[in-house]
Amino acid sequence: MNRSQNPSPLFNGYRGRFAPSPTGPLHAGSLVAALGSWLDARKNQGKWLLRIEDVDAPRCVFGADDEIKRQLLACGLYWDEEPTWQSSHLERYQTALERLNDLHLIYACTCSRQMIANVLRTPKARDVTTPRNQDVIYPGTCRPRGEKVHRPMSDALSNAAWRLALPQDLLIEFEDVALGNQAQCLSSEVGDFVLRRRDGLFTYQLAVVVDDAQQSISHVVRGHDLLSNTGRQIHLQNLLGFKTPQYLHLPLVLDANGEKLSKQTLATAIDTQDKKQVLTELRKAANHLTHFGLRNLPDQKDISIAEWLLAATRAWNRHGKLTSS
Repeated sequence: MNRSQNPSPLFNGYRGRFAPSPTGPLHAGSLVAALGSWLDARKNQGKWLLRIEDVDAPRCVFGADDEIKRQLLACGLYWDEEPTWQSSHLERYQTALERLNDLHLIYACTCSRQMIANVLRTPKARDVTTPRNQDVIYPGTCRPRGEKVHRPMSDALSNAAWRLALPQDLLIEFEDVALGNQAQCLSSEVGDFVLRRRDGLFTYQLAVVVDDAQQSISHVVRGHDLLSNTGRQIHLQNLLGFKTPQYLHLPLVLDANGEKLSKQTLATAIDTQDKKQVLTELRKAANHLTHFGLRNLPDQKDISIAEWLLAATRAWNRHGKLTSS
């Protein structure tokens, strides 16, 4: 990155980030998240970091990280520090996991998805468990009974996952800048969740908390689809002694079927082949962020990308209110 191409304003302690998974190039939905987080950092005279969240290696596509970087630079969305990759920080996640184990807060779980599904089919379980964001609420099959939730990690089976044991009736509340007060009962709406999978891979929930703390992230601006993860992450931050960032969740871009636009739904990559196409993509992204002041932005053909971004930065208002759904 050449910082002289897009010098950041005087840093005031605000540290934001954009953290895409390299499972494919940026599409319209991910550009909305990138643009919103970039504008929020610039408007607040902060720093904007790029983190490649490649901890789930089987889902990553070779070369996608380089393509994402190229697309961001084509859109004028420059970052302020060297990009980081989660795959380079596995020791951090292991240290955090061992810390939670020392606190007697995690336990080994050998349940397969099929085993969990079978338990959830029983009438008793069906009455108290419901899916949330395509996840199921873990019924606690492997959770120790009548003893401390603790077992030396070296004694666990090699194919065991590690779950975080949640207190009963654990309610997490936080204030989202756009959505207002949010509340989630983790114990009844999520259940004990996995921090390291049976295949040895660390989960997003643990990795993102450790990385945000390591990078001193003060503000998280991301898509609405990650809202239901926030309670889990705040709970982990509390347990590990990390500061909780301020959260702002942006509206999603939906496809013709009303589903979240994603690589899984065959979303097409944004077109950055020339300045005209880049401005078209940026303007489409801004149309999804009108609640945050992005209205009546310059539309003349001869405007530069940098000039358009400057106008968008001046117009950005992070206190635009949305309705949680």
